[in-house]
Amino acid sequence: MAKCAYCKTDTELYENGTPICVTCAGAKDAAIPHSSGIQLKLLDEIRHATDRVNAAAESFGLIMKDIPSNLPPPDSAHRITQASRELSTARAEMMKAHRRLNDFLSHGVIPEDLKAS
Repeated sequence: MAKCAYCKTDTELYENGTPICVTCAGAKDAAIPHSSGIQLKLLDEIRHATDRVNAAAESFGLIMKDIPSNLPPPDSAHRITQASRELSTARAEMMKAHRRLNDFLSHGVIPEDLKAS
């Protein structure tokens, strides 16, 4: 059986590969102020980002289904490019939201913009 990294009691619980007892894990969670509120805000960011990705993907798909369109070549290519950029940007923002939540849950990192709230 492993020893807790903090108080050296026997434990079978691991957090990020580090042995930690239930008491120390609870104390660590209590040290993070308003952790559930922060987690809810981060989850809300993910939901909004996912909605934006879904809308951008649907828009891109509709534009691609409309090929060939009656628009002249520069306009049709520009429309595809714009839809692709919007989808790429939305996906990048969604990944950022996921990274922020993962950093919070895994390492207790509170994003700077949420520390004040």
